[in-house]
Amino acid sequence: AICRARFTHFNPVQTQVFHTLYHTAANALVGAPTGSGKTVTAELAMWHAFREHPRAKVVYVAPLKALVSERVADWRERVAKPLGRTLVELTGDVAPDPAELRCADIIVTTPEKWDGVTRLWRSREYARNVSLLILDEIHLLGADRGPILEAIVTRMHYIAAQTNLAPTRVVGLSTALANAGDLGAWLRTGATGLFNFRHSVRPVPVEMHIDAFSAKHYCPRMAQMDRPAYRAIRTHAGDRPAIIFVSSRRQTRLTAQALIAFCAVEDNPRHFLRSPDDPALLAGMERVDDPTLRLALSFGIGMHHAGLTARDRQLSEQLFAARTIQVLVAT
Repeated sequence: AICRARFTHFNPVQTQVFHTLYHTAANALVGAPTGSGKTVTAELAMWHAFREHPRAKVVYVAPLKALVSERVADWRERVAKPLGRTLVELTGDVAPDPAELRCADIIVTTPEKWDGVTRLWRSREYARNVSLLILDEIHLLGADRGPILEAIVTRMHYIAAQTNLAPTRVVGLSTALANAGDLGAWLRTGATGLFNFRHSVRPVPVEMHIDAFSAKHYCPRMAQMDRPAYRAIRTHAGDRPAIIFVSSRRQTRLTAQALIAFCAVEDNPRHFLRSPDDPALLAGMERVDDPTLRLALSFGIGMHHAGLTARDRQLSEQLFAARTIQVLVAT
C-alpha cells in the first residue's frame, strides 16, 4: 500500500533484487545507475527486517547531511507514520538524546555520527540492537569517508561476533561499479546478493555530451566552464529543470554569479523564473539569510551547499522541486 501510491509495478532493477532483499537475510550490494529506484530496494530490505526482527533497529547511513535530510523528510511521512514506527535523524545539525535513540525504529545518520555511536557499543544497547545497516553511496568507499565506512562495517561484524545477537544485515547501494565483485566480497554478499546493473537499464534514458577545457589551473578552468554551461541549459533544457554540480561552496557562489551576469544581458533576464510574482518565491526571498542566494533566486537560480543555513537549503530545494526556479547550482 505504501508503494502503490507512487507506482503500480516494480521496474526491472527492483524486480530482480526483490527476492533476495525481501525474502532472505543475505547481505546485498546493489549497483545501478542514478534514478533506478535504489531507495525502493532499500525499503524492501527494511520490510524484511521489520517482519523478522520487529524490535530491532534499521540504520540508514548516507555520506552527506543533505541526503540524510532528504531521506528523513521522505521516510517520516511515507514510511514511519503509516507503519507506526519512530524515525530519528542523527547528524551534526540534529543531535537527539539517548532516550530518543533507544526508542527509535529507524535511525538516519552520517558515517561520522554512526562511527561515534558504535565506538561505545558495549554501553549502548541501541548500537547493538541493529538488524539492518543500509549504506547509501557506498562507491565513495575510496573517497575521504572510506575509512569511516570500513570501520562501521567491520565493527558491526565484530559486535555480532561478540554477542549472541543475529548478525546485522548489510545492504550497500551504489552506482554501477567496475569492481563490484571485490566490494561484494568485502560485504560478504555471496553470489545471490551481488547485483551490478549496466547503465543501459536506466529507466529514464540519458544523453551525454562531453566538453574539454584547456585551462591548467582550477579557478580559470572553472570560470571557463560557466558560459558553456549557460549555453547548454539554454539549448537543451527548454523549460525543464537543470542542475549544475560544482566542487566547493565557493564555486557554488561564483557559478551562480556568473549565470546571473549572463542572464542580465538577455532581453528577458529572468527567463529562469516561471513567475517573478510567485507568492512562494516572494515570501521565501524575504526569509533568505544568504545575500547571494537572495539575488540568485530573483533570477530563477538556486544554490545548495553545506555552508547555507538549513532554511536556505530547504527553500532552494522546495522552489526547484516546484519548478518555480529552473536552475540549481549545488555541491
